Amino acid sequence: MPADPAPAGAPPDAPCNIAAALPRLAAERPQQVAMRCPGRGGRYRVELTYGELDRRSDAIAAGLARHGIGRGTRTVVMVRPTPEFFLLMFALFKAGAVPVLVDPGIDRAALRQCLDEAAPEAFIGIPLAMLARRLLGWAKTARVRVTTGRRPWLADAALARVERAGAGAGPQLAHTAPDEVAAILFTSGSTGVPKGVVYRHRHFVAQIAMMREAFGIVPGGVDLPTFPPFALFDPALGLTSIIPDMDPTRPARADPAKLHAAIERFGVDQLFGSPALMRVLAEHGAPLPGLRRVTSAGAPVPADVVAAMRALLPEGASFWTPYGATECLPVAVIEGRELVALAARTAQGAGTCVGRPVPPNAVRIIGIDDGAIEHWAAALPLPPGQVGEITVAGPTATDGYYNRDAQTRLAKIREALPGGGERIVHRMGDLGYFDDAGRLWFCGRKTQRVETGAAMLCTEQVEPIFNGHPAVRRSALVGNGPRGSQRPVLCVELLQRAPRADRVRIAGELRRIAQGHAQTAMIEDFLFHPRFPVDIRHNAKIGRERLAAWAATRLHPAPPEREASTR
Repeated sequence: MPADPAPAGAPPDAPCNIAAALPRLAAERPQQVAMRCPGRGGRYRVELTYGELDRRSDAIAAGLARHGIGRGTRTVVMVRPTPEFFLLMFALFKAGAVPVLVDPGIDRAALRQCLDEAAPEAFIGIPLAMLARRLLGWAKTARVRVTTGRRPWLADAALARVERAGAGAGPQLAHTAPDEVAAILFTSGSTGVPKGVVYRHRHFVAQIAMMREAFGIVPGGVDLPTFPPFALFDPALGLTSIIPDMDPTRPARADPAKLHAAIERFGVDQLFGSPALMRVLAEHGAPLPGLRRVTSAGAPVPADVVAAMRALLPEGASFWTPYGATECLPVAVIEGRELVALAARTAQGAGTCVGRPVPPNAVRIIGIDDGAIEHWAAALPLPPGQVGEITVAGPTATDGYYNRDAQTRLAKIREALPGGGERIVHRMGDLGYFDDAGRLWFCGRKTQRVETGAAMLCTEQVEPIFNGHPAVRRSALVGNGPRGSQRPVLCVELLQRAPRADRVRIAGELRRIAQGHAQTAMIEDFLFHPRFPVDIRHNAKIGRERLAAWAATRLHPAPPEREASTR
């Protein structure tokens, strides 16, 4: 059922808006630093207090209104994680406008398709984005264009002038309703063209409440959010954000020394990052004595990374790995100690445990069906232990994709409620099951399952069996041929490049491992790939669709010694 739409601590008649907490916090603690951002050369010379963030975002909201950007205006934001980005986002929320966020690193054709689907009425970007918009024909529907540059080059106005024009206008907080559209957030596109997830204001407010409760977050902490959009939650939670000096689209390449320097200098006590970033810190090996809470999401976090990170943290610190997606977050959560304790089961093919559902979510497993399911039926849920598709109904479950009716029908089920009315059940597109202890286990993406005709193989149940080999960095199960008669193939990325003779030896060892497990005994093809493709957002989700296409070129016709073939 929907959560209370009013933010915690807000008066009963307060707007349902993620920015509603900002004026209150600015009044209570105007001098507390809301965020620090690195300037040129990585030096943290830029900081915004709660008072400044509130006042300046008010001014920008008022200035944008003079240019026609107000309630309901779909506005593309292509700005790096600088103070301007956060000021703009809070200004847009205050104005009741609808920010449209797309990962800038995705394929150009996909990016243009996303922007065309969003049909934005306004475009705000850095000078490079303004140039790309003109040259590549992005967002042609945008009638208002604002640049963060000093001069309004290829734009109608510069942001600094917009802010000056709105200075002194007073509080700017639209009285948005729970069901009003708050933002359009595009998925990472790791399994296809990104889809624009429609967020309503109640979804953001519910996320804040659920995260506060699930992780025990209290005001006054200092956070290092290495995925910039998550920094938008920090002011609503009363936290100070330290924006890291790194490229957020390449967390696997982050400099651990810079992260450690920021953590130590500013007294960071909580950190959010992808599994790829956690591996960077784990391999760096320096202790993290000041951290009290670490959260990692975006893909399953390998147990060895969790164990290594826990060894670097203080004894009482927690390491949380929430499970969810852009369409619904958080769904379930597990703490690192329990995850490590279950690692042996994962290594034997049980899947990855993602913990227990976060209240008040209703998480249920249904039979695997690639078609649409219009209405929920009592016969849909499967009993514990059976693998099926994970579904979620709860206050953060979004109800559709923008201008993607076909995808919405495939992902959403309408469920009638006993007392009248209905709710949306979101199909996660993930396979999993519940164990007898009520824990949810993730088995892989539904679209990436391999069906041979004799059995169904799930990526997260197969790959960990082989990832324990000392020479393997990671593996990826893909299918060759039409579903129902697929040939299972294991793509392998080694820890370091190996000569052909070593690859032949390793392939033989992997084949013997496969023979030791019922669910992998039919895998006979092992292909070595130099570097797996991964998603742009977290650098953690393996592009198995691309690997499947690559594997097909190696299997037809099969090379003389295909088990040792490489690109």
